[in-house]
Amino acid sequence: MGGSYRHPAMKELKEQQSRFAPRERLLEQIDRAEKLIAEIEGEKRYPYAYLLFRITGFRGEATSPQVLDGAGVRSDLKQFVEDLSATVCQPVEQTPEPVLTVEDVSRRFNVSTRTVTRWRGQGLVARRFLIDGRPKVGFLESSLARFVEAHREQVDRGSRFQKLSDEEREEIIRRARRMAPIGQAGPIEIARRIARKMERSTETVRMTLKAYDAEHPDRAIFPPSTAPLDEATKAKIYRLYNHGRGVSAENLAAQFDRTRSSIYRVLNEMRALRLKEAKLEFMTHPSFDDPAAHEEILGPIPEPADGKPPRKTKAPKGLPPYLASLYEVPLLSREQEAHLFRKMNFLRFRASKLRDSIEPTRAKTSDLDEVERLQDEALAVKNQIISANLRLVVSIAKRHVGPSNDFFHLVSDGNMSLIRAVEKFDYARGNKFSTYASWAIMKNFARTIPEENYRRDRFVTGHEEMFEAAADNRTDEHEYESTQKRMQDAVKGMLGRLDDRERLIIISRYGINGASEETLEQLGKKLNITKERVRQIESRTLDKIRKIANEEKLDLPML
Repeated sequence: MGGSYRHPAMKELKEQQSRFAPRERLLEQIDRAEKLIAEIEGEKRYPYAYLLFRITGFRGEATSPQVLDGAGVRSDLKQFVEDLSATVCQPVEQTPEPVLTVEDVSRRFNVSTRTVTRWRGQGLVARRFLIDGRPKVGFLESSLARFVEAHREQVDRGSRFQKLSDEEREEIIRRARRMAPIGQAGPIEIARRIARKMERSTETVRMTLKAYDAEHPDRAIFPPSTAPLDEATKAKIYRLYNHGRGVSAENLAAQFDRTRSSIYRVLNEMRALRLKEAKLEFMTHPSFDDPAAHEEILGPIPEPADGKPPRKTKAPKGLPPYLASLYEVPLLSREQEAHLFRKMNFLRFRASKLRDSIEPTRAKTSDLDEVERLQDEALAVKNQIISANLRLVVSIAKRHVGPSNDFFHLVSDGNMSLIRAVEKFDYARGNKFSTYASWAIMKNFARTIPEENYRRDRFVTGHEEMFEAAADNRTDEHEYESTQKRMQDAVKGMLGRLDDRERLIIISRYGINGASEETLEQLGKKLNITKERVRQIESRTLDKIRKIANEEKLDLPML
């Protein structure tokens, strides 16, 4: 768990799903991700929005426009499956099909456990299970069958493996010496061709040739090279170093006839390019350019204005563990919320500024580490905001549950809308985030629920690819901002048609125009009436607002 991701967007998706998706949805996403791996082609490029939809079923209004390379996606999806399965840690007794350990696969195919590990790097998808009370790597029978079917020759060759004889070593060297002068293939390709002819593994042939060249430098078949590395070779070095357990810099230096320092320079260059390719969004603020404000921005979260500790709500009895855990996270005050949003965006601002100053060919490890540290810290703050608002998603999802709408599916879909809302919320305007997020979640439900019901009624199962290929004609974030502005103007107009007491109660109860939200009891004391009377006035006023909205043909979902 915790292996390297080649695309930061995929790493962030893993972090968010492992924290906020219900267990049932995680298991579903693991299966969907593994199914997707088999469809990804290394030479193609894939929109992140497409990958997000295939894994989570969520089609956001304005998902990231990033396009990711297929080879990196395939590697990240395998890591995604392993990491999420480690989060779930499903007992092996509860899996719907047999699970094999590394040792089981080794015995079945008469290969070493090291060979099985190498197969994982070549496409065998691993998961984490609870086996004999301990988390261990395992393989579903179906996953192993898919790998064997796609790599039949390689598996059969591994099963027949035996030590090389002196005659076979001489034959390998003779073939390599004959092929090398032609100059149309490098050491790896020549080793691969010889391996096919002699029914041996490429690694066995390569190591044999490497050992020969080390023992006979005056007659080396592949003498050390000093020619510049091309981009494809650099990408390969980076992939080998970061894939799974990875190949050490020392081994890479030997494999590509380079010094260790040159390998590290290549790794830093490719790492810098990956960081520069990743989309890094943030909302700017004048205080970001004021050094005197930085200590306050990065300081601890402020205490509530009333000095009281955050109030935790006791979870109702009988809730599933996922829902009960949401009540352990205290809600944020307006000041705490604004602090966290400013801190998250400031960290991204600093990461972006440092990243833009990095020249890939001269990138320093310390600078790259700092960029990633700032991004990880910003992600931690983002997750803190999301955690404090998950109850909002559940509350809205409960109101949309129906005979054809699964509750946990709605919660998962709502969580994705919440995550996107955190990205797009402009905290500097002084509005409550819960209002913005509620509107985003309800707007998404208003579209996805009818769409899902239509698909369910119109099509027979087994044609999911027809749905996934359908164009997403939903509006972008600019339309959403425009709609929100119209809604705010409409609310202001309706407030003007209320009397003073009605207007005070509605503004105070719902935190409109930056006002602090107040309870019925607090308003009762302020107006010198009972809290029941406040509730009656609130109910009557909401009916009045609904009537005004109907007369003016306003679509306000919160009503």
